[in-house]
Amino acid sequence: MTPPRRSAARSVASVEHGTDAPRLDPVDPRGLVDVGSDGTDQPGTDHPGTDHPSTDLPGPHDSRELERYVGADLTDRDLEGTSFSECVFESPRLGAARLRGARFVESVLSDSFAPELAASRSTWHDVRVERPRWGSAELFDADLRSVRIVGGKIDYLNLRGARLTDVVIEGCSIGELDLGGVTALRVALVDCRVGTLDVTRASLAHTDLRTTSFSRIDGLAGLSGATIDVDQLSMLAPVLAAHLGLVVD
Repeated sequence: MTPPRRSAARSVASVEHGTDAPRLDPVDPRGLVDVGSDGTDQPGTDHPGTDHPSTDLPGPHDSRELERYVGADLTDRDLEGTSFSECVFESPRLGAARLRGARFVESVLSDSFAPELAASRSTWHDVRVERPRWGSAELFDADLRSVRIVGGKIDYLNLRGARLTDVVIEGCSIGELDLGGVTALRVALVDCRVGTLDVTRASLAHTDLRTTSFSRIDGLAGLSGATIDVDQLSMLAPVLAAHLGLVVD
């Protein structure tokens, strides 16, 4: 797969009603070394220079750059504190991989599969995630900046206490989205389907929830700073009335 090319345009939507759109930098890794599912260098790989990354699969606290992982099985692998810079992952299996404190910078993950993604306190800067299939995704206390998640299905996305800056989640089905205690700036959920949204004690600024549907919202006070549309307001009216102790007669 050719790494996706993204428009140099930083904003994904126009500014409306005083809500600033996320600003995303281009992600286009080039000159990559292919690493196979068993961690071996693939035949025909074009090495741009004599000093290229190790083709062994990474371990804890490794620093890897300019690598393409094709169908890599990282199940149960200890990747705590590992740093990936300008890397591409195609169909990686990440089930129970230990990614606490890992760093992904200027990288692309496509068609990743993880019944349980353990990535608390991880860092994601200038990253594109395409069509993830994640069960329980534990990204609490993570730092996401200039990140786009496109498509896919996530049963439980735990971003509790995370820092989100310039983040877009688009066309994704999420069973439960936990934004409790997050600090969010220029975040947009675009055409998503969310079962339960938890914004308890969240701090939201320029957070656009229009075009996304929710079955339930917990922690209504945490919605302050978010932008919703008229239809969403109508859906929330009974819940807001109960939250405020209003009697509707």
